Amino acid sequence: MILTVTLNTALDITYRVPSLRPHAEHRVSEVVERPGGKGVNVARVLAALGYPVTVTGFAGGPTGQVVRERLAGAAGITDALVPCAGATRRTVAVVDQRTGDTTQLNEPGPHIGPAEWAAFLRAYDSLLGDARAVALCGSLPPGVPVGAYAGLIRVARTAGVPVLLDTGGEPLRRGIAARPDIVKPNASELAELTGSHEPARATRDARRRGAQAVVASLGPDGLLAATPEGHWRAAPPARLRGNPTGAGDAAVAGLLSGLVDGLPWPARLTRATALSAAAVLAPTAGEFDPAEYARLLAAATVTDEESAA
Repeated sequence: MILTVTLNTALDITYRVPSLRPHAEHRVSEVVERPGGKGVNVARVLAALGYPVTVTGFAGGPTGQVVRERLAGAAGITDALVPCAGATRRTVAVVDQRTGDTTQLNEPGPHIGPAEWAAFLRAYDSLLGDARAVALCGSLPPGVPVGAYAGLIRVARTAGVPVLLDTGGEPLRRGIAARPDIVKPNASELAELTGSHEPARATRDARRRGAQAVVASLGPDGLLAATPEGHWRAAPPARLRGNPTGAGDAAVAGLLSGLVDGLPWPARLTRATALSAAAVLAPTAGEFDPAEYARLLAAATVTDEESAA
């Protein structure tokens, strides 16, 4: 199985409105609630692709109970969330149906005490025994040490399990030094990490900081990768309008599934780019239309950046 870690799980709530206007009252045309957080979105995409996946992290309070109830009905996903006293956060996405733009509101999450963190570490160590790969995703809830991901990477490496890190800020800075197999920052996270706003240079610099491979999400421009096998840029066939929430998580699912399948890097990047683009066209994070994915997979392009240079 593939293990995804979402320390700051969420109940994702998506509102759709005809047009989002500041300081105005809005009539909501549709409401969708789903278990969320980056790693949970990754798990949902992996399960849709047919990979057995286990989710872990924290869940607590009434919101956490709803998350677990919804996960119980998700085919292919095993719930291994660790209970906590605080309430799981909510995230609210407001989709403007006129423009396709999305406004996101994210709560901070529950405070995690030392005993709860110790319980999670025991669960994580146990779950690694059956894992083919692990993804460490998203923000840290209050109370979790800022170097938590670095420690989790070291535990996975000791267990011989390849690990992908998808976070930002200081957790990314500390985590990358622990030598994860793959790091997947977005453009702003990459610039914050390296101080460079030139993606090709920043991706190479990030890899020198410890990661075996760095795959940067560049939004509608696709992915840029610096790996032991070479440097590539992968792009969808055209710029797509839609809901970008969860597009990066779909890319992580593509990278993870390509890793466990033993695909060469260009094929991994093609899969990740196509899944990310298909997720943009889907109404809710963690979803994609299989027909759109197949179309985009056939049309996505991968360019050898070293040859292009």
